Amino acid sequence: MATNTILVGAQWGDEGKGKIIDVLTEQADVVVRTQGGNNAGHTVFIGSQKYVLHIVPSGILRKRKMCVIGNGVVIDPVGLVEEINGLLKLGIRVDDNLLVSETAHLVFPYHRELDAQREILKGKNRLGTTKRGIGPAYGDKAARAGLRLIDLINPPRFETLLRAKIKENNEILKAFGARALSFKEVHAAYRAAGDRLKPFVANTVVWLHDAMRQQKDILFEGAQGTFLDIDHGTYPFVTSSNTTAGGACTGSGVPPHRMDRVVGVMKAYTTRVGEGPLPAESAEIADLLHAMGREFGATTGRARRCGWFDAVATRQAAVVNGIDELAITNIDGLDTLDAIKVCVGYRVGTTRYDYVPNNIEALTKCQPIYVEFPGWHAPTNTARRWKELPARARRYLTALAELTGAKLTIASVGPAREQTIIL
Repeated sequence: MATNTILVGAQWGDEGKGKIIDVLTEQADVVVRTQGGNNAGHTVFIGSQKYVLHIVPSGILRKRKMCVIGNGVVIDPVGLVEEINGLLKLGIRVDDNLLVSETAHLVFPYHRELDAQREILKGKNRLGTTKRGIGPAYGDKAARAGLRLIDLINPPRFETLLRAKIKENNEILKAFGARALSFKEVHAAYRAAGDRLKPFVANTVVWLHDAMRQQKDILFEGAQGTFLDIDHGTYPFVTSSNTTAGGACTGSGVPPHRMDRVVGVMKAYTTRVGEGPLPAESAEIADLLHAMGREFGATTGRARRCGWFDAVATRQAAVVNGIDELAITNIDGLDTLDAIKVCVGYRVGTTRYDYVPNNIEALTKCQPIYVEFPGWHAPTNTARRWKELPARARRYLTALAELTGAKLTIASVGPAREQTIIL
């Protein structure tokens, strides 16, 4: 029986989804990326080789797997061509194993420049975006003013539409005091990218429904995490797409009743990149992890903010996404600690929260309520079976699953494929 699986991040992104997707892809026929843009990065290690993917689904790293970039993704075509060429140089096949939705919206240089200018204008209230133009591109999509891949591969239509967009956005950039863009330069670069991408462009909704009729196993790959969701995240410190399970449906054209399970990925602690509240943030664990060379962004290289495991957040993520199964990653990052804290509630004055408040000012004031677990002081990175983990590590992971309210099915003790325990 074929299975359709949605994989989501249950925290603020960077949960190690790339590795878990790669592991789950072994049993899948098709991997679909459904939202976000090249502001996200999935890191996968195969042997000693490190692969950093931005838009291309992680399934590209396995043979005989079909990869689909869905309609919910926003695409920088020049960046996508660079990513494809980079994979080819590493000996990864990218040809008829990749499809790109013809209705995916495009990211342009004016989107990136607007992103940067808006961050400058916000000053100390900046959002901490990657300045990849993702928000402005989704803004154009919502305003019905965006250009899509189907436009890019129609040269006369694209030239007309782009000329108008460059003229319009140059006026906006002028008001910001930013440099105007050259239509000629943008047009030449994007048309060259369009010619390169044209063989990959397809009606992916029709293709995916054909795949379901053929009983293919499909894995829907999320980018970012639950609390960066435009609707359910810590707004306005969020991304501009639906990173939760519902986004997999709208971003692919596969309806909710055809989805069979939702797998939530979370670290054994908490991280986030960019600005915004992080109630369980801790300098102690941040210093430890950064000193180990861990927790730097795959896309930006920025040091991630780190904190103790936040069960309030993951419990809410389980509810919003309908998470059935949990994959907990980066367990080995905690191997040296004497004691490990877990946030089980928030407090503001005399008010206790057992959920993530939507009022961003209240969330900023939230103080974590911790329970403490004893550390295991033993390496976990060589464990390959559940029973090979230290008893205290097993108790800790079991507690995280119970606090979250979903079944633990995967425990990851390192970046390599083989450093994965299937329960």
